[in-house]
Amino acid sequence: MSDLRPVDYLLIGHVAVDLTPSGKQLGGTVSYSALTARAMGMNVGIVTSAGQDAPLSLLDGIQIFNLPTEQSTVFENVKTEQGRKQTLHHQAAKIAFEHVPQIWRDAPIVHLAPIAQEVDAALASQFPDSWVGVTPQGWMRTWDDNGSVSAQAWENSEQVLGQIGGVVMSLEDINHNLELVEWMAHHTRLLCLTEGEQGAVLHWHGDRRRYRPIKVEEVDATGAGDIFAAAFFARLYQTKDPWEAARFATNLAAYSVTRVGLQGIPTHAEIEHCKMEVLS
Repeated sequence: MSDLRPVDYLLIGHVAVDLTPSGKQLGGTVSYSALTARAMGMNVGIVTSAGQDAPLSLLDGIQIFNLPTEQSTVFENVKTEQGRKQTLHHQAAKIAFEHVPQIWRDAPIVHLAPIAQEVDAALASQFPDSWVGVTPQGWMRTWDDNGSVSAQAWENSEQVLGQIGGVVMSLEDINHNLELVEWMAHHTRLLCLTEGEQGAVLHWHGDRRRYRPIKVEEVDATGAGDIFAAAFFARLYQTKDPWEAARFATNLAAYSVTRVGLQGIPTHAEIEHCKMEVLS
């Protein structure tokens, strides 16, 4: 750990090995969000747990502190007429505050990004010098003995929501329960709900604004929510303006669905274009 350097944007959570019809792919919120934050000019670090089956070379230029494990967290997603069927084939080592390198504990942005109940929720209160953002989908999943994943209530959500700077979640994460969104919005500083091609809704200071994305032809929406979250957190840090951050992230995430997988990471040109766009 002696060769680690300070970072601007720290991600905590598992990278994933996603089983797809075209083979194994690197996935997980930390992968998409880290590459997005790096594309926005930030120095990025990841605390994760991954085995040799994870192609971490795709995260070139990002510092990684990796907890030893024989096999990475492995997901398989299958589209059915009833929606996405998700299976967890393996879970890597869990992550606690003690695993976070000392040099990263005062990073300006800390992004807690669980995908499979692997991040200790107590981390929400253990970065007093940082702005902490959360994408809680991994705390809202459970699975049976066969690995079949289903939704569950976010345990101790009120405690976490009261300690963080903001949260980004999707309609799918909360099973389209808009009453739950309203409740969460009243218990945290800001909450952004992503709604796929419909854009996003930001709740802040008792106000609510909807942001429609630019029109694009969707090829693959994988990772779009993770790209949105990193873009939102990073732009909020840069501008201190939640409304602007939500507008920017909505449009940047729209560009990402025009390409497949990690190819959807924003380009420099897309980032600069979204910065220059003016609200209509």
